[in-house]
Amino acid sequence: MSVLMSSSGNSSRKTAFVFAGGGSFGAIQVGMMHALAAHGVVADMVVGSSVGALNGAYYAGVPTLDGAKHLADIWRGLRREDVFPVSIWTLLEFFWRRDFLISHDGVRKLIDDHLPYKNLEDAKLPVHIVTTNIVTGGSVVLSDGPAAEAIVASTSIPGVFAPVLHKGMYLADGAISSNTPVNVAIEKGARRLVVLPTGFACAGDAPPKGAVANVLHAVTLLISRQVIDDLEYIDPSVEFHVVPPLCPLVGSAYDFSRTDEHIERAIRKTEQWIAGGGLEQHGIPGEMRPHAH
Repeated sequence: MSVLMSSSGNSSRKTAFVFAGGGSFGAIQVGMMHALAAHGVVADMVVGSSVGALNGAYYAGVPTLDGAKHLADIWRGLRREDVFPVSIWTLLEFFWRRDFLISHDGVRKLIDDHLPYKNLEDAKLPVHIVTTNIVTGGSVVLSDGPAAEAIVASTSIPGVFAPVLHKGMYLADGAISSNTPVNVAIEKGARRLVVLPTGFACAGDAPPKGAVANVLHAVTLLISRQVIDDLEYIDPSVEFHVVPPLCPLVGSAYDFSRTDEHIERAIRKTEQWIAGGGLEQHGIPGEMRPHAH
C-alpha cells in the first residue's frame, strides 16, 4: 500500500480522505474506513461535508482501525429518531414557526457524546469541515474552533434544520455548495485524494416516502452527480482514488435500519477493490454513474 502512505511515512505528497454527504448512507463510509485502515492506508488530512463532516471529524480524532471499529459501533446504535426526531409535534411546531422542522439537539448530542476532542485544531489530523453560506451560496471551510458548531452547520439541511449563525454568517449543509469537497482538499495542499462517497447512482424503482426522506434523496442524487463533474475536471497533477460505493444501494438516506448491512457490505467491497489494485488505479468507478440496478 505504499502508493498511499501518508507524508509522515514514505511519501512527501499529502493524502486527504474526502468524505461526501448522504444521510444514513454515511454508514457505508464507516465500512470503507475499516477496510482502508486494516490495509494500512492512512491520511494526512480530512475534508468532510454533511454527514461526511461527522465521519471525517471522528476519523481525524482516532485515525486507526480501532477508531473505525468504535465508530461502527456508534453507527449501529443509531436510530432515525436520534438524528431526525420527526413527530406530529415537530410538524405542528414547524407550521407555527415556519423556519425549520427539526432541532439540532440530536446531532449535537451525538457529537458531544462521542467526538474525542472539542475544537477542530485539537484533532490528531488536520480536519476541514465544509459548510455553505446560505445567503450567498458560497462554501465556508471551518478548520478551527468548536467542532460541534462546525459539524452541526455542515449537516444542517435547509428547511429541515435551522442554519447556524457563525461569525455573522448563516451556515448550512456543506452539500449545497460542495457535496464531495475534492477542490477544498486540493486547496488545503493535498496531492492525493481518497474519496469516500456514499453512493446513490443506482436508481431505485420509486422515490422514498415522506418529506425529509425526499429532501435527503434529492441531496444525495446531487452529490453523486457533482462528484463526477469535480473529478472529471480535476488538475491532472492530482492523484485520486474513488472507493466504489455500494450497488445496489438498498433503503433510503433517511433509513437507519440497514446500518449493519451497509457497514459489512462496504467492508467487503472495499477489501475486494483494494485486492484488485484499486489503490493503484485511477478513474471514476461505474457505480458512481447514474444507472438502474
